[in-house]
Amino acid sequence: MRTSDKTLLPNAHNDDVHDPSLRAFPSLSQGIEEVKEIGKLSGPTAVTGLILYSRAMISMVFLGYLGELELAGGSLSIGVANITGYSVISGLAMGMEPICGQAFGAKQMKLLGLTLQRTILLLLTASFPISLIWVNMKRILLWCNQDEEISTMAQNFIVFAVPDLFVLSFLHPLRIYLRTQGITLPVTYLSSVSVLLHVPLNLILVRYLKMGVGGIALAMALTNLNLVLLMGFYVYFSGVYKPSWVAPSMDCLRGWTTLLSLAVPTCISVCLEWWWYEIMIMLSGLLPNPTATISSMGILIQTTSLVYVFPSSLSLGVSTRVSNELGARRPARARVSAIVSMVAAAALGVIAMGFTVAIRKRWGRLFTSDAEILKLTAAALPIVGLCELGNCPQTTGCGVLRGTARPTLGANINLGSFYLVGMPVALLTGFVFKLGFPGLWLGLLAAQGCCAAMMTAALYRIDWTAQVERAKELCRDSSSGAGKTTDDAPDVIDNELAITETEPLIKN
Repeated sequence: MRTSDKTLLPNAHNDDVHDPSLRAFPSLSQGIEEVKEIGKLSGPTAVTGLILYSRAMISMVFLGYLGELELAGGSLSIGVANITGYSVISGLAMGMEPICGQAFGAKQMKLLGLTLQRTILLLLTASFPISLIWVNMKRILLWCNQDEEISTMAQNFIVFAVPDLFVLSFLHPLRIYLRTQGITLPVTYLSSVSVLLHVPLNLILVRYLKMGVGGIALAMALTNLNLVLLMGFYVYFSGVYKPSWVAPSMDCLRGWTTLLSLAVPTCISVCLEWWWYEIMIMLSGLLPNPTATISSMGILIQTTSLVYVFPSSLSLGVSTRVSNELGARRPARARVSAIVSMVAAAALGVIAMGFTVAIRKRWGRLFTSDAEILKLTAAALPIVGLCELGNCPQTTGCGVLRGTARPTLGANINLGSFYLVGMPVALLTGFVFKLGFPGLWLGLLAAQGCCAAMMTAALYRIDWTAQVERAKELCRDSSSGAGKTTDDAPDVIDNELAITETEPLIKN
């Protein structure tokens, strides 16, 4: 089939790779249609994020209920857990996202099941060394000059969180496996059920069994375990697994090159951003009155986590849309998804800034009544809001890059923005210029502004025609070494295998 022929694509209605629309700005009707498609994915994902956020809020409330020391120790422990564990597991799992998304668009369904198996094995393997680090966390914290009482409390928390690593090794891949097929609403419903059980679990473990901060950590792991079991039941009884089912075999131990080439850079990109926030907690411990500054930092990170739900959901939605459309050889639609999502991200940034400014004097009271903590929180919240003006486009841009299977570029942008720009600014304003706690957040503001500018420039330069060919190569390379377990897909998508032009396959 000639590359210059319109029959290169599944049918005559699909976007031609040389279509002038690859250079034009989307029309209003195209934008509205794309908002609907992204909304089908990002809407339920955002609701799920809010539900899971409520679980984190419940945990923070129970930490505050136990006392100021417990709140500081738990906040520090969660920060360290994010640096050393949660960010790694989450980042590695995202490596499967472009493979599954593009394979679904190309109708290579068996590749989804095989990639799910490989990713679960990868995450389980990574969980073992991480758990060893967690067991010895107190020594590491003391070596970093953290307060001994806070470090002891953090150790008590993180030891009971170790099972959560292995639970998340199943939870993250299952969510990505379903989302890349457009299945989002069931995950929202199941997340609601699991979170409803989170409060009674905390009451039993913390109040009645007197397990303290360890009980709160264990309740988090058990809540995630409940969600994994519920999702497993859904996948089995709904039959959604059947088109992509691959019997476990030695095939899942082969052909890891493509997965690792995506998982490792994605992990680095995620970690670089997550680590920044957690390093801020560590730096807070070096300021005067570390108990108050660490507690306030924990509250503020919970605030950013709440706001982050929306750009993160938009990022996940556009990543799925872009990867599906590239896999289906529709570059113009992928480009429209990227443009519409970035416009929506800019609007989200303005809304987020208004929200944080409006709640600056009330938000901290949800967690504590300590006057010093409340003062620090109120002073930093407006800066947090300004950060969201850059964070929302940056997060969404990372989603576009994941959809095009180019996580290395995102990692380089995050490295340059957060550590070559943001970190020096934070150290200068926080310690050299004596601005203290707000100064650390000014460093984040500088990082997010730089990151958003670089991300926008990177997206502007994408060659969408080339990304279609890369998607075809990605599916072929990911299927290599799998024997007969994957679909025998042709180099180009023939008409009888093509996705029809009706609508993208979005299942709720």
